[in-house]
Amino acid sequence: MSRWKRPLKAAEVRKILRALGFEPRPLKATSHEQWTKRDGESFYKVTLSAHNEPFDDFIVKSMARQAGVSVREFYDALN
Repeated sequence: MSRWKRPLKAAEVRKILRALGFEPRPLKATSHEQWTKRDGESFYKVTLSAHNEPFDDFIVKSMARQAGVSVREFYDALN
């Protein structure tokens, strides 16, 4: 399996989101974490369900889309 297509853990996704400029929203009654970023006129929100880790390629692709980046850019932000 390619290094950048491997499943990701929740801690790795948090690191990626911080590197991309996202901030966590305060947790509410749900176990889903919400990470947000405002980039000029654009607003991005990524939902992270840590209890579903490790995240397969389908979930990673969804999170990358929510973040407004490609899957490759999402994995590259881990380094």
